[in-house]
Amino acid sequence: QVQLVESGGGLVQAGGSLRLSCAASGRTLSSYRMGWFRQAPGKEREFVAFIRMSGGTTYYTDSVKGRFTISRDNAKNTMYLQMNSLKPEDTAVYYCAASKETIVVVTTDGYDYWGQGTQVTVSS
Repeated sequence: QVQLVESGGGLVQAGGSLRLSCAASGRTLSSYRMGWFRQAPGKEREFVAFIRMSGGTTYYTDSVKGRFTISRDNAKNTMYLQMNSLKPEDTAVYYCAASKETIVVVTTDGYDYWGQGTQVTVSS
């Protein structure tokens, strides 16, 4: 079993940047495919980005393509989400998640472990 802890959220103006981190403990992060999700108030949790175990393949939801970058450092047991050109509609609680699936996973039910979330607020 792996435990995940997100950090790096905060309040930023539109157009600004934040880098989220997801630190893993309990098991090595390299055993899992990883993803970022977000949930805005009153909305369902939605997929943001995915990365394979080696980090060689990434996948993004259309609304963040070209602005967000997912990466991982397996040696540090940490995954990241670099968020640039932030918009007010990016405001949400951001969650990292680990999947034991062998394919690209963009739905919440494909992930086995979740962090507690970190709040990102983008002001206009």
